[in-house]
Amino acid sequence: MKKIKYLFKRIMAMDYKRMLRVAKEVSKKAKKPYLYIIFDMIMCGIKYGAGYLDYSLFEMYNLNDKQRSTYLTRGKNNELIVKYNSKEHYNDLDNKVNFNNIFKKYLKRDFVSLKDASKEDVINFIIQNKVFVAKVIDGTCGKGVEKIDLADFENANAVYEFLINNNFMLIEQLIIQKDELNNLHPQSINDVRLVTVLKDDKVNIVGAFLRIGNGKFVDNINSGGMFTPINIDTGIIEFPAADKDGNIYEKHPLTNVSIVGFKIPLWEECIHLVNEAAFVVPSVRYVGWDIAITNEGPVFIEANPFPGHDIYQIPIHTPDKIGVMPRFENL
Repeated sequence: MKKIKYLFKRIMAMDYKRMLRVAKEVSKKAKKPYLYIIFDMIMCGIKYGAGYLDYSLFEMYNLNDKQRSTYLTRGKNNELIVKYNSKEHYNDLDNKVNFNNIFKKYLKRDFVSLKDASKEDVINFIIQNKVFVAKVIDGTCGKGVEKIDLADFENANAVYEFLINNNFMLIEQLIIQKDELNNLHPQSINDVRLVTVLKDDKVNIVGAFLRIGNGKFVDNINSGGMFTPINIDTGIIEFPAADKDGNIYEKHPLTNVSIVGFKIPLWEECIHLVNEAAFVVPSVRYVGWDIAITNEGPVFIEANPFPGHDIYQIPIHTPDKIGVMPRFENL
């Protein structure tokens, strides 16, 4: 019944014009008839919970039924969120101010909530830090995050007014990332995304990725960044990075630093961090943790109780055409 309700909601909310446009693009790329692609998209939605963007991104037209069943689709990801995460505690992680307060010991940086602090306290923070990060409470996909420099404004009061007028409710000290990651791309924090499932008092890491910026302050893939999986056992990157447009990068295009073979510094410390933090809000058990790695160790940027599924299984990272669903099914 839940699957039927979810499917009905997706049907009602579908952007059909975009779906048909994607189907045309896929038809050209796959060299298969347009009507066949539309029909196959619909069947993948019914059988596997795959949206039309899943169908295109994962190149499901090149997969047989057995292979398709192993892919984590939008529908299956939604089922996992419902299964493992309590709605009553979503905001403990999704609300950035709540997250910072609850996970303060893992941040290792100062922050101020504009909702809770006085104007004087906010201005003092601005004067003391001069360059800092401002966030909206519920921004996603790298949106609602901005680097603020006092030198760009007339005074600290002007910065305060800018923050209020643009709904920035959280300001934080800048994170200074470890040299190896800074050399890879210095304009952004290149963060590690670790995805965990807490089950039977055991933390299971079901996904590990490095997200890398590409000329912007943020590294999110929806803001032009790239991503690549990390070998969970070794912390070493074995595949080229990719972006959402399908571009492949063995080396970073701006720094020429090799991505394939890159070893994540302090990898064991990253694993330890999520193994400990996963128990802080135990009613939210399926979480995507975003980690910055500094000279003082790994720190949290934020965490997501609605982990995305779109970076798990693109073709360049799944040469065996097997998705990640077995990792969840074998927990």
